[in-house]
Amino acid sequence: MLLKISTTHRPATDLGYLLSKNPSRPQSLNLSFGVAHVFYPEATDERCSVVLLVEVDPVGLVRGRGENDGPLSQYVNDRPFAASSFLAVAIARVFSSGMAGTSNARAELAASAIPLAVEIPVLRCGGGELQLRRCFEPLGYLVEVSALPLDERFPEWGTSNYFSLSLKATLRLSELLSHLYVLLPALDGDKHYFVGSDEVQKLIDKAGSWLPTHPQRDWIMAAYLKRQRSLVREALGKLLSTPDEAIEAEQTQRDSGEQALERGLNLNDQRMAEVERVLLATGAHSVLDLGCGEGRLLGRLLEHTQLHRLLGVDVSCVALERAAERLSLERLPPTKRARIELLQGSLTYRDTRLAGFDAACAVEVIEHIDPERLLAFERTVFEFARPGTVVITTPNIEYNARFERLEHGAFRHRDHRFEWTRAEFQQWAQKVCDRHGYTVEFSSIGPVDPELGAPTQMGVFSR
Repeated sequence: MLLKISTTHRPATDLGYLLSKNPSRPQSLNLSFGVAHVFYPEATDERCSVVLLVEVDPVGLVRGRGENDGPLSQYVNDRPFAASSFLAVAIARVFSSGMAGTSNARAELAASAIPLAVEIPVLRCGGGELQLRRCFEPLGYLVEVSALPLDERFPEWGTSNYFSLSLKATLRLSELLSHLYVLLPALDGDKHYFVGSDEVQKLIDKAGSWLPTHPQRDWIMAAYLKRQRSLVREALGKLLSTPDEAIEAEQTQRDSGEQALERGLNLNDQRMAEVERVLLATGAHSVLDLGCGEGRLLGRLLEHTQLHRLLGVDVSCVALERAAERLSLERLPPTKRARIELLQGSLTYRDTRLAGFDAACAVEVIEHIDPERLLAFERTVFEFARPGTVVITTPNIEYNARFERLEHGAFRHRDHRFEWTRAEFQQWAQKVCDRHGYTVEFSSIGPVDPELGAPTQMGVFSR
């Protein structure tokens, strides 16, 4: 496996000082799983490139470990070629001073942003090009991705889950190396060593400065920690400087404040029943549940054989785990299990996996999106996914005056970015229709106050 880092900072050969590796002298370092080689294919004042080449010994990795998977699968695999946790470990060992951001000879440069380019010829990523972009673009990289064919001799076989990746950005070298150290094994989806609590601290040390605000934070943590729920919860607590117990309480009691306010109205059940009714009335055979949470609506929809395909999408891996438990996915009959899928993803990034559905719904979701990201949500749903019907519900802020326990001017839930009046929701919905060729009908959910309307407002968009 190979990693190439280049810079055009002048003098470009200062890259050698930042990495503590002399451009004129190739070096090799023995690792527990093979050998790492460092060399500079170009080193001038105008441009300098360093290559980290890692040779993995696949036989040595499994020697003495038995043959549970068969000798062929042990010795013939992609580990010597695809960037993975092996390369991440090699980066930390070989480029330790660069990752630490220290340089005795060039201390000021180590703390400065310089133009950097990265080339990784082979990287495995089950989430495809979209996931690669979701991980690197929010960090400021210009990303170029090329899907590799399954076999160049048979192009009709299509592309594989392997990609060549190029990145460009102006940033500190230590930042670049920390990004690669965390994201390479996360994208690859596997680690060659046991993942325990010590991995949580590694994640905090390497990603504590950028991961908390990353839009793919939950996905990255879950993938890096091999989806071990207790470790993800521990990492989240440390990243946000929040005790584990508080994180667990927040996840367990998700939306509890809002539910407590609305419990006397039985509003959540009314919402679910009304959205279910509308979706079935459209004659839809496939439904996309955007922001599915713990799968309450999906559980109701799964009981209708009219619906041949259900896809629940949520940004929170923890919520999806609980949805899988609530829906008992592992115990469903095969024919029923084949009709439903859960997917981790952001609703503000284009995702080809969301296309091709008859209907979609976002139940009490849009108010959790930052107002400046609403246009991105709109394009994701109405421009790119383009289902025939879209059902959206959101709180009516006017009705909040009827909740005695709610302070004046406060939102129903602390995570709400906004709450709209009926006129504001209708104005937004009509603009969406004008831009994307839909029509919309509005209705109310819950008891209707003659002055303030109903607690929940719903828009049904059709094209």
